[in-house]
Amino acid sequence: MAAEQDPEARAAARPLLTDLYQATMALGYWRAGRARDAAEFELFFRRCPFGGAFALAAGLRDCVRFLRAFRLRDADVQFLASVLPPDTDPAFFEHLRALDCSEVTVRALPEGSLAFPGVPLLQVSGPLLVVQLLETPLLCLVSYASLVATNAARLRLIAGPEKRLLEMGLRRAQGPDGGLTASTYSYLGGFDSSSNVLAGQLRGVPVAGTLAHSFVTSFSGSEVPPDPMLAPAAGEGPKVDLAAKAQVWLEHVCAHLGLGVQEPHPGERAAFVAYALAFPRAFQGLLDSYSVWRSGLPNFLAVALALGELGYRAVGVRLDSGDLLQQAQEIRKAFRAAAAQFQVPWLESVLIVVSNNIDEEALARLAQEGSEVNVIGIGTSVVTCPQQPSLGGVYKLVAVGGQPRMKLTEDPEKQTLPGSKAAFRLLGSDGSPLMDMLQLAEEPAPKAGQELRVWPPGAQEPRTVRPAQVEPLLRLCLQQGQLCEPLPSLAESRALAQRSLSRLSPEHRRLRSPAQYQVVLSERLQALVNSLCAGQSP
Repeated sequence: MAAEQDPEARAAARPLLTDLYQATMALGYWRAGRARDAAEFELFFRRCPFGGAFALAAGLRDCVRFLRAFRLRDADVQFLASVLPPDTDPAFFEHLRALDCSEVTVRALPEGSLAFPGVPLLQVSGPLLVVQLLETPLLCLVSYASLVATNAARLRLIAGPEKRLLEMGLRRAQGPDGGLTASTYSYLGGFDSSSNVLAGQLRGVPVAGTLAHSFVTSFSGSEVPPDPMLAPAAGEGPKVDLAAKAQVWLEHVCAHLGLGVQEPHPGERAAFVAYALAFPRAFQGLLDSYSVWRSGLPNFLAVALALGELGYRAVGVRLDSGDLLQQAQEIRKAFRAAAAQFQVPWLESVLIVVSNNIDEEALARLAQEGSEVNVIGIGTSVVTCPQQPSLGGVYKLVAVGGQPRMKLTEDPEKQTLPGSKAAFRLLGSDGSPLMDMLQLAEEPAPKAGQELRVWPPGAQEPRTVRPAQVEPLLRLCLQQGQLCEPLPSLAESRALAQRSLSRLSPEHRRLRSPAQYQVVLSERLQALVNSLCAGQSP
């Protein structure tokens, strides 16, 4: 799949979406004659977001597209020349013009995988100058995507498997790129659909949406549709004036509800009729533009029953204010009563959709047993990740010229793990993850049933573990710039995320005060860390 033929390539980051110090380091490497030194970096995070015990790896598709399209154009090089010292050797800029990622190799956690602190989401190897330049854009592409996917997964866990979740946060997102990323990766994390049409076009995210309050309030009731006639759903029989039919039904509905026929707002009813004429097989009513009980509900029932007489079935109502849980329960009760009164059983199961600044706490209430809510629209709380606005991803050098490199610092948490590494997930007999293990790449892979001596973080002594199953975590994604296997679709990555979460033990999946999942080191990797900390050569 060539970058220029990829319809999603337009959404990939550009090479200069980076920090200036990447370019200044590039010049330093080139000037020192080290531009082509073989180097390896790892991209990872140090703590799970939101106080949880897991994260979801995301953004790999965007990274691959970025890497395959990476090329500095003349305008890019000219701009860099304008911000670097004026006496910079012109040969450096000629070097930049020739750069691409044809010598870059990437190993990665498959998109949708469970990810834990310290385990690389990406391992990037290639010429030192090039892989240094990749730091900022790769962090940008991976960190927010993984954060949103994890946030969405938490919301899905709260909602449970039955509630449908709609992401509707584009208008609250941090810019258009943030909006597209949020819509894409909230779907990967477990949402069912998005209001973002561009996410549907570019990424294949299912899109959904109906009408806003402005549509309802734009009608006064005096409007006359140019064609108020609607044919029966079966296509047989004469067309019927839907507005007139709804007016007849309104009298029956108001009598049933104990309302005066003049109470429901005529403009709201006209809006519902107009929407029903446009979408007779997908009619939904927004009930709270005026009054849910005196206007929205009776107007909806009148139009829905008029449609029903023609063989159509209304699909849902939406609430956007007030006590959503209580209103949903009362509306479901009203639907059941009207279904019995007018002998239309389908009315009992009309979907109830809710929205209105729903966060984790509100979602838990809406998802509780006995809730009559079917679909929950969430915007701000999923796209802005208000509990934690950044994943805190880092991209650290671990080897140059085949020799391990380690960052030693006053803050032990910021020390890095040296050397080219492999990562494995150790599983119990029930298939649930026990821990992840990092080891040096040259070590033999662990085997199921094999007794392993491993070092937990900060431990003074190793512990012994015997996994029932072992899974290698890092897949070869790009080799020398070439895609090694087709990327899974977004829907396939979404399915992987849900399978992965279902295997995670309840104590690690718990969102409040979870048990911390362990990432351990092999004895050889721990020995290398100890020797470098002591100032010894590896």
